[in-house]
Amino acid sequence: MKILVLNGVNLNMFGKRDPNHYGQATLSDIEKELNSLAKDLGVELECFQTNVEGILCEKIHQAHDTHIDGVMINAGAWTHYSYAIRDALAILKCPVVEIHMSNVHARESFRHTSVFSSIVVGQICGFGKDSYLLGLRATYQCIKATP
Repeated sequence: MKILVLNGVNLNMFGKRDPNHYGQATLSDIEKELNSLAKDLGVELECFQTNVEGILCEKIHQAHDTHIDGVMINAGAWTHYSYAIRDALAILKCPVVEIHMSNVHARESFRHTSVFSSIVVGQICGFGKDSYLLGLRATYQCIKATP
């Protein structure tokens, strides 16, 4: 089982950016915890981050072509307006779980809308770095439940 973790714009700045919303953990810290959990679950994990929208779309296209079993995505601000990423995700035949470290529904009104919501199996938000661990468990369970 292979799961792809996608991180979008500005998420390479975790640990430096607004610790009230994102905590002190860096993206590297989160990836280490994810890899540990993936090992426990017997899952192969690939983590990818970019600040370039088109590169993220190309990575999603590769996921389709290589038949990834599941995708977790925290697209950052792109979540709220990138129809290009939404359309790329819609091509996938595997479960996609949307994740956010902060509770986007308790923040600025523009963050309340996800253009991905109609195509993802679910959204996990508001649990800090644990949103990623919960997302991995949810993605794993979705894959196992898929016939």
